[in-house]
Amino acid sequence: SSAEVRHGPMALIDADYPLLVFAPRGAEQAGVLSLAADMRQRGARVLLAAPDDIAERNLTLSRAEHPALDPILAIQSFYRMAASLAEARGLDPDQPRHLSKVTRTH
Repeated sequence: SSAEVRHGPMALIDADYPLLVFAPRGAEQAGVLSLAADMRQRGARVLLAAPDDIAERNLTLSRAEHPALDPILAIQSFYRMAASLAEARGLDPDQPRHLSKVTRTH
């Protein structure tokens, strides 16, 4: 929620702190868009993911047939983006460093 950001991690915001902000359709969208604008004014690098009717978006969120399903599409988009980013950095998202399929309890 945008309110949680305003009452917590605001101290972290500066030009070296990139933000990925999701603003799907719904009652919360206006508050999230306001937060993104405020963060830009504070100098943060904001990457705004929103539906195509939001002019200031950087990434377009797909719209589901029903707005309640939009978050599922947003999550799918995020995972595709994360995988592409890993590959662009020369990493294999299916073989992350320091990850073991075996958990040992001592």
